[in-house]
Amino acid sequence: MHIFPFLQLGFAAQVPLSSISPASAPQIPQMATAKSDFTLSEGANALSPQDMLTLPRPGAPLPNDIGDLAIVPISTYSFQDRKSHKSLSVVALGDGRTYDIPLPDGGDAFWLDSRTIAHIVTKDDTQSLYTIPISTSPLSSDLSSHVGSFPITTASAFRYNPSAQRLVFSAYVYPDGLVETVKEQDKAYENRGNSGLVYDETFERQWDTWVGPKSKALVGVSLAKVGVKWVLGETYVNVLKGTGLSSPVEPFGEAEDYDISQTHVIFTAKDPQLPKTECATHSPVFSPSGDKAAWLELALDGHESDRAKVVIYDLKKDVRFTITEDWDRSPDSIIFSPSSALIYATTGDHARIKVFALAVPPTPPSNTTQTTQPAALTSSGSISGFMPIPGGRATFALSSLTSPNEVYEL
Repeated sequence: MHIFPFLQLGFAAQVPLSSISPASAPQIPQMATAKSDFTLSEGANALSPQDMLTLPRPGAPLPNDIGDLAIVPISTYSFQDRKSHKSLSVVALGDGRTYDIPLPDGGDAFWLDSRTIAHIVTKDDTQSLYTIPISTSPLSSDLSSHVGSFPITTASAFRYNPSAQRLVFSAYVYPDGLVETVKEQDKAYENRGNSGLVYDETFERQWDTWVGPKSKALVGVSLAKVGVKWVLGETYVNVLKGTGLSSPVEPFGEAEDYDISQTHVIFTAKDPQLPKTECATHSPVFSPSGDKAAWLELALDGHESDRAKVVIYDLKKDVRFTITEDWDRSPDSIIFSPSSALIYATTGDHARIKVFALAVPPTPPSNTTQTTQPAALTSSGSISGFMPIPGGRATFALSSLTSPNEVYEL
């Protein structure tokens, strides 16, 4: 059996610390001396580290409401100016045509309607909303238009409901809960005259950030198309004001921590009476029919302390029931089908990340647990961003050990 030199070195290190004669001392072969002229291969026939770092990194596709177009965020690193460049690729789902939109200032993008993209730009201490009109014949975009600016610069995790004409986002606010006073209070906090921080509990640091006086809130504002122009409202409503709750849940919580319907907002938050390190629910979603909500729930308190189960709540009958009680998988995300008859769950399965379909059973008379037989819809690679669209179709990104995200339609 051949033993590599570094393994032999480990075995030799276990020799007792006693007097050993040179003749009986273990003989350790010398490791080969590295060549000083070693260089990384570059050229047309080599995949160099620089090639790997400069490859475009596409995200998951986000389809529009009628399911004929999708936008894909792309990040590409440049060694020339030492930074990442952002862009959007608009994909025609029918024939695969693409059209790229450069985003020199980066920012989030999402659909407002089937032909209008909202683009959030943060620049010069101002965060603004722009619209980008899209045409399909040929596939192209018109010049962006400024809609309005937000009173803060920390807005993120945007969700828009066209029926309610409401835009909801996450933002950091002070205890008064008002986004309108954040900038003024930021200046006062920065000029408070000292840098000392006093904590009354041990949860004083969120990963690499000290916990400060601000917390995340969900804020809503009107956004509607009046004629040919989009109008952003001036009244901002903090959905969580006065509740003592914070959402999305830090440090990684984003838009997956809440959902909106025409009349409601569902969100996950940590109980202020419990230790802040505990969290046992995530991925809340509304059904398109509006009569049910679902989320992923751990039976035990604590992050990743148990298997996540799919829980459905009937809003009209006030009954909750688990549908994956005996399924030996722990989904990462869920979403309803357009008909509300199915729930699609994305979860790890035998070294793959697959999508499973779960039939939504009739609501039982009381709170209970049951198991719906899951059906796998994919078999290879790692799936992300699974989004059902009209016509019984769906879009998603698929990556593997040999390929970055690629857009697929099922």
